[in-house]
Amino acid sequence: MVKWLRSSKSGMWVITVIRLWLGFQWFMDGVGKVTGGFSAKGFVANAIANPVMDPHGAQAVGWYTPFLKSFVMPNINVFSFMVAWGELLVGLGLLLGTLTTAAAFFGVVMNFAYLFAGTISTNLTYVLLGMLIMIAGFNAGKIGLDHWVVPFMREKMPWLKRSVE
Repeated sequence: MVKWLRSSKSGMWVITVIRLWLGFQWFMDGVGKVTGGFSAKGFVANAIANPVMDPHGAQAVGWYTPFLKSFVMPNINVFSFMVAWGELLVGLGLLLGTLTTAAAFFGVVMNFAYLFAGTISTNLTYVLLGMLIMIAGFNAGKIGLDHWVVPFMREKMPWLKRSVE
């Protein structure tokens, strides 16, 4: 399946449909947050008050609540900005097929942050689809701006060139 996703034309079309759908979801979530005066303060406060617990009653992700308390909450305005614009930019990257693998990666990172905070929602679906896009690699953005952007970047930045084996 990995070879099919990474190199076949049919895989390219399937992953493009997935990429466009996921990109639209991220973009619309981001637009709503950027234009709606979003603040992550309530979400983070709830995640601190109600951490994810394991079956034995201990915190499932023991390092995450202290991280939220000591780092995120004092900088909540910065994090609110990063979440809103991050979602919008991930959506744009996926919709336009620009730096597609990076956009999918940062989307998955955000989804894991939401999961660590205890929010299931659509995050599991987004993680699965984001992982498929990352596995597909360059093939995920061929029908998009990556068709031109990636070769340009590989030419201008030698460390991005593919090694010939």
